[in-house]
Amino acid sequence: MFETRARRPRSPRHAALISGISLSVALSLAPLAQAAPGVRVFAAASLTDALDRAIAHYESRHDVDIVPVYASSSTAARQIARGAPADLFFSANVRWMDWLAEQGIELGLRNDVVQNRLAVIAARDSDLSDVTPGRGQALDALLDEGQRLAVGDPDHVPAGIYTRQALQALREWDALEPRLARADNVRAALALVERGETPLGIVYRTDAQASDKVRLLGLFPDDSHDPIVYPLALIDPPASDEARDFQQWLQGDVAQAIFSDFGFAPADDARR
Repeated sequence: MFETRARRPRSPRHAALISGISLSVALSLAPLAQAAPGVRVFAAASLTDALDRAIAHYESRHDVDIVPVYASSSTAARQIARGAPADLFFSANVRWMDWLAEQGIELGLRNDVVQNRLAVIAARDSDLSDVTPGRGQALDALLDEGQRLAVGDPDHVPAGIYTRQALQALREWDALEPRLARADNVRAALALVERGETPLGIVYRTDAQASDKVRLLGLFPDDSHDPIVYPLALIDPPASDEARDFQQWLQGDVAQAIFSDFGFAPADDARR
Protein backbone atom coordinates (compact mmCIF):
# COMPACT_ATOMS: atom_id res chain seq x y z
CA MET A 1 0.00 0.00 0.00
CA PHE A 2 1.27 3.40 -0.93
CA GLU A 3 1.64 5.92 1.81
CA THR A 4 0.18 9.34 1.25
CA ARG A 5 2.42 12.03 2.60
CA ALA A 6 1.20 15.40 3.71
CA ARG A 7 2.39 18.21 1.41
CA ARG A 8 4.47 20.94 2.85
CA PRO A 9 3.15 24.42 2.08
CA ARG A 10 5.07 26.16 -0.70
CA SER A 11 7.08 29.21 0.11
CA PRO A 12 6.09 32.47 -1.60
CA ARG A 13 9.37 32.34 -3.54
CA HIS A 14 8.69 28.79 -4.75
CA ALA A 15 5.15 29.69 -5.79
CA ALA A 16 6.39 32.72 -7.72
CA LEU A 17 8.97 30.56 -9.52
CA ILE A 18 6.32 28.00 -10.56
CA SER A 19 4.01 30.79 -11.69
CA GLY A 20 6.77 32.34 -13.79
CA ILE A 21 7.61 29.04 -15.46
CA SER A 22 3.94 28.39 -16.24
CA LEU A 23 3.60 31.84 -17.78
CA SER A 24 6.71 31.33 -19.93
CA VAL A 25 5.45 27.98 -21.20
CA ALA A 26 2.03 29.45 -21.96
CA LEU A 27 3.57 32.30 -23.90
CA SER A 28 5.83 29.97 -25.87
CA LEU A 29 2.87 27.78 -26.84
CA ALA A 30 0.60 30.68 -27.74
CA PRO A 31 1.86 30.99 -31.35
CA LEU A 32 1.24 27.28 -31.84
CA ALA A 33 -2.26 27.53 -30.49
CA GLN A 34 -2.99 30.52 -32.73
CA ALA A 35 -1.36 29.12 -35.89
CA ALA A 36 -3.66 28.93 -38.90
CA PRO A 37 -4.79 25.44 -39.86
CA GLY A 38 -2.82 23.94 -42.73
CA VAL A 39 -3.80 22.24 -45.98
CA ARG A 40 -1.16 20.35 -47.93
CA VAL A 41 -1.78 20.10 -51.69
CA PHE A 42 0.22 17.70 -53.87
CA ALA A 43 -0.05 19.15 -57.37
CA ALA A 44 1.23 18.69 -60.91
CA ALA A 45 4.27 20.80 -61.76
CA SER A 46 2.39 22.46 -64.63
CA LEU A 47 0.03 24.03 -62.09
CA THR A 48 2.81 25.87 -60.25
CA ASP A 49 2.20 29.46 -61.35
CA ALA A 50 -1.59 29.35 -61.48
CA LEU A 51 -1.99 27.49 -58.20
CA ASP A 52 0.49 29.75 -56.42
CA ARG A 53 -1.60 32.74 -57.49
CA ALA A 54 -4.83 31.02 -56.45
CA ILE A 55 -3.36 30.12 -53.05
CA ALA A 56 -2.18 33.69 -52.43
CA HIS A 57 -5.64 35.00 -53.27
CA TYR A 58 -7.36 32.44 -51.03
CA GLU A 59 -5.01 32.92 -48.06
CA SER A 60 -5.51 36.69 -48.19
CA ARG A 61 -9.20 36.12 -47.43
CA HIS A 62 -9.12 33.04 -45.19
CA ASP A 63 -7.28 32.16 -41.99
CA VAL A 64 -5.56 29.08 -43.41
CA ASP A 65 -2.08 28.07 -44.52
CA ILE A 66 -2.08 26.29 -47.91
CA VAL A 67 1.16 24.37 -48.57
CA PRO A 68 1.68 23.24 -52.20
CA VAL A 69 4.05 20.41 -53.10
CA TYR A 70 4.83 20.36 -56.83
CA ALA A 71 6.09 17.40 -58.83
CA SER A 72 5.09 15.34 -61.84
CA SER A 73 1.70 13.75 -61.20
CA SER A 74 3.32 10.32 -61.21
CA THR A 75 5.81 11.30 -58.51
CA ALA A 76 3.14 12.99 -56.40
CA ALA A 77 0.81 9.99 -56.65
CA ARG A 78 3.57 7.60 -55.63
CA GLN A 79 4.51 9.76 -52.66
CA ILE A 80 0.91 9.84 -51.46
CA ALA A 81 0.62 6.06 -51.89
CA ARG A 82 3.72 5.67 -49.71
CA GLY A 83 2.17 7.70 -46.92
CA ALA A 84 3.15 11.31 -47.64
CA PRO A 85 0.83 13.65 -45.68
CA ALA A 86 -1.46 15.11 -48.34
CA ASP A 87 -4.91 16.63 -47.96
CA LEU A 88 -5.53 17.17 -51.69
CA PHE A 89 -4.16 15.72 -54.94
CA PHE A 90 -4.37 17.89 -58.07
CA SER A 91 -3.23 15.74 -60.98
CA ALA A 92 -2.48 16.57 -64.61
CA ASN A 93 -3.60 13.13 -65.64
CA VAL A 94 -6.70 11.03 -64.98
CA ARG A 95 -4.72 7.81 -65.08
CA TRP A 96 -2.54 8.72 -62.09
CA MET A 97 -5.60 9.68 -60.08
CA ASP A 98 -7.13 6.31 -61.00
CA TRP A 99 -3.87 4.57 -60.08
CA LEU A 100 -3.88 6.19 -56.65
CA ALA A 101 -7.39 4.86 -56.02
CA GLU A 102 -6.22 1.40 -57.09
CA GLN A 103 -3.58 1.52 -54.34
CA GLY A 104 -6.35 1.71 -51.74
CA ILE A 105 -6.19 5.49 -51.20
CA GLU A 106 -9.68 6.82 -50.64
CA LEU A 107 -10.49 9.85 -52.81
CA GLY A 108 -13.28 12.25 -51.93
CA LEU A 109 -15.23 14.80 -53.97
CA ARG A 110 -13.17 14.02 -57.06
CA ASN A 111 -13.84 16.35 -59.95
CA ASP A 112 -12.13 17.57 -63.13
CA VAL A 113 -11.24 21.24 -62.67
CA VAL A 114 -9.29 22.55 -65.70
CA GLN A 115 -7.93 21.40 -69.03
CA ASN A 116 -4.82 22.18 -71.09
CA ARG A 117 -3.30 21.88 -74.56
CA LEU A 118 -0.07 20.28 -75.81
CA ALA A 119 2.36 22.70 -77.45
CA VAL A 120 5.63 22.79 -79.40
CA ILE A 121 8.05 25.44 -78.16
CA ALA A 122 11.42 26.88 -79.14
CA ALA A 123 13.73 29.43 -77.56
CA ARG A 124 12.50 33.03 -77.71
CA ASP A 125 15.22 34.03 -80.20
CA SER A 126 14.80 30.94 -82.39
CA ASP A 127 14.42 31.55 -86.12
CA LEU A 128 12.11 28.55 -86.55
CA SER A 129 8.75 29.30 -88.11
CA ASP A 130 5.43 28.46 -86.53
CA VAL A 131 4.29 24.92 -87.15
CA THR A 132 1.10 22.91 -86.71
CA PRO A 133 2.08 19.34 -85.83
CA GLY A 134 0.63 16.85 -88.28
CA ARG A 135 0.24 19.42 -91.02
CA GLY A 136 3.21 20.08 -93.24
CA GLN A 137 6.77 19.75 -91.99
CA ALA A 138 7.56 16.92 -89.57
CA LEU A 139 9.08 17.90 -86.21
CA ASP A 140 12.04 15.62 -86.87
CA ALA A 141 12.97 17.80 -89.84
CA LEU A 142 13.30 20.83 -87.54
CA LEU A 143 16.17 19.21 -85.62
CA ASP A 144 19.72 19.29 -86.89
CA GLU A 145 21.99 16.29 -86.50
CA GLY A 146 22.70 15.58 -82.85
CA GLN A 147 19.93 17.85 -81.57
CA ARG A 148 17.22 16.56 -79.25
CA LEU A 149 13.60 17.26 -78.36
CA ALA A 150 12.79 18.06 -74.70
CA VAL A 151 9.76 16.24 -73.28
CA GLY A 152 8.45 14.98 -69.98
CA ASP A 153 9.47 11.33 -69.67
CA PRO A 154 6.79 9.43 -71.65
CA ASP A 155 7.13 6.46 -69.31
CA HIS A 156 5.44 8.26 -66.42
CA VAL A 157 5.15 12.07 -66.77
CA PRO A 158 1.66 13.06 -67.98
CA ALA A 159 2.95 15.61 -70.51
CA GLY A 160 5.23 12.90 -71.89
CA ILE A 161 2.39 10.38 -72.01
CA TYR A 162 0.28 12.80 -74.03
CA THR A 163 3.31 13.53 -76.23
CA ARG A 164 3.79 9.85 -77.03
CA GLN A 165 0.10 9.53 -77.92
CA ALA A 166 0.23 12.59 -80.18
CA LEU A 167 3.42 11.63 -81.97
CA GLN A 168 2.16 8.09 -82.52
CA ALA A 169 -1.13 9.43 -83.90
CA LEU A 170 0.81 11.70 -86.26
CA ARG A 171 3.25 8.89 -87.18
CA GLU A 172 6.29 10.77 -85.92
CA TRP A 173 7.07 8.70 -82.83
CA ASP A 174 9.50 6.22 -84.45
CA ALA A 175 11.66 9.03 -85.85
CA LEU A 176 11.66 11.12 -82.67
CA GLU A 177 11.83 8.55 -79.87
CA PRO A 178 15.65 8.12 -80.13
CA ARG A 179 16.06 11.89 -80.05
CA LEU A 180 14.07 12.64 -76.90
CA ALA A 181 15.61 14.49 -73.94
CA ARG A 182 13.47 12.96 -71.19
CA ALA A 183 12.80 15.20 -68.18
CA ASP A 184 11.43 14.33 -64.74
CA ASN A 185 8.49 16.71 -65.17
CA VAL A 186 7.13 19.15 -67.70
CA ARG A 187 8.77 22.18 -66.06
CA ALA A 188 12.15 20.45 -66.34
CA ALA A 189 11.48 19.94 -70.05
CA LEU A 190 10.63 23.64 -70.34
CA ALA A 191 13.92 24.52 -68.61
CA LEU A 192 15.93 22.54 -71.18
CA VAL A 193 14.57 24.80 -73.93
CA GLU A 194 14.94 27.95 -71.83
CA ARG A 195 18.63 27.18 -71.26
CA GLY A 196 19.24 26.37 -74.91
CA GLU A 197 20.11 22.75 -74.21
CA THR A 198 17.53 21.63 -76.76
CA PRO A 199 16.16 23.69 -79.68
CA LEU A 200 12.64 22.29 -79.35
CA GLY A 201 10.37 21.03 -76.61
CA ILE A 202 6.86 19.71 -76.14
CA VAL A 203 5.12 21.07 -73.06
CA TYR A 204 1.70 22.40 -72.16
CA ARG A 205 0.35 25.65 -73.56
CA THR A 206 0.34 27.05 -70.02
CA ASP A 207 4.06 26.35 -69.62
CA ALA A 208 4.82 28.21 -72.83
CA GLN A 209 2.71 31.13 -71.64
CA ALA A 210 4.44 31.18 -68.25
CA SER A 211 7.96 31.64 -69.66
CA ASP A 212 9.38 34.74 -71.35
CA LYS A 213 12.34 32.68 -72.59
CA VAL A 214 10.45 30.49 -75.04
CA ARG A 215 8.08 30.94 -77.96
CA LEU A 216 5.06 28.81 -78.76
CA LEU A 217 5.41 27.43 -82.29
CA GLY A 218 2.13 25.58 -82.47
CA LEU A 219 -0.47 23.39 -80.76
CA PHE A 220 -1.07 19.71 -81.35
CA PRO A 221 -4.51 18.76 -82.67
CA ASP A 222 -6.46 18.00 -79.53
CA ASP A 223 -7.83 14.80 -81.04
CA SER A 224 -4.29 13.40 -81.36
CA HIS A 225 -4.16 12.49 -77.66
CA ASP A 226 -6.37 11.90 -74.64
CA PRO A 227 -8.03 14.98 -73.15
CA ILE A 228 -5.60 16.85 -70.88
CA VAL A 229 -7.79 17.32 -67.83
CA TYR A 230 -6.77 17.96 -64.25
CA PRO A 231 -8.75 16.03 -61.62
CA LEU A 232 -8.75 17.20 -58.00
CA ALA A 233 -9.66 15.06 -54.98
CA LEU A 234 -9.51 14.99 -51.20
CA ILE A 235 -7.17 12.35 -49.80
CA ASP A 236 -8.53 9.87 -47.23
CA PRO A 237 -11.68 11.77 -46.26
CA PRO A 238 -13.23 12.85 -43.99
CA ALA A 239 -10.89 15.75 -44.53
CA SER A 240 -10.59 18.92 -42.50
CA ASP A 241 -13.12 21.66 -43.10
CA GLU A 242 -10.26 23.82 -44.42
CA ALA A 243 -9.29 21.23 -47.04
CA ARG A 244 -12.90 20.77 -48.13
CA ASP A 245 -13.48 24.51 -48.37
CA PHE A 246 -10.36 25.05 -50.47
CA GLN A 247 -11.23 22.09 -52.70
CA GLN A 248 -14.64 23.57 -53.39
CA TRP A 249 -13.25 27.07 -53.92
CA LEU A 250 -10.83 25.83 -56.60
CA GLN A 251 -13.84 24.86 -58.69
CA GLY A 252 -15.56 28.23 -58.35
CA ASP A 253 -15.62 31.29 -60.59
CA VAL A 254 -12.81 33.22 -58.88
CA ALA A 255 -10.34 30.34 -59.09
CA GLN A 256 -11.39 29.57 -62.67
CA ALA A 257 -10.66 33.18 -63.64
CA ILE A 258 -7.16 32.84 -62.15
CA PHE A 259 -6.53 29.59 -64.02
CA SER A 260 -7.77 31.25 -67.22
CA ASP A 261 -5.20 34.03 -66.81
CA PHE A 262 -2.51 31.35 -67.00
CA GLY A 263 -3.89 29.66 -70.12
CA PHE A 264 -6.08 26.93 -68.62
CA ALA A 265 -9.68 26.39 -69.66
CA PRO A 266 -12.50 25.01 -67.50
CA ALA A 267 -12.65 21.24 -67.74
CA ASP A 268 -16.29 21.27 -68.80
CA ASP A 269 -15.70 23.66 -71.71
CA ALA A 270 -15.80 22.34 -75.25
CA ARG A 271 -12.25 21.33 -76.16
CA ARG A 272 -10.45 24.11 -77.97
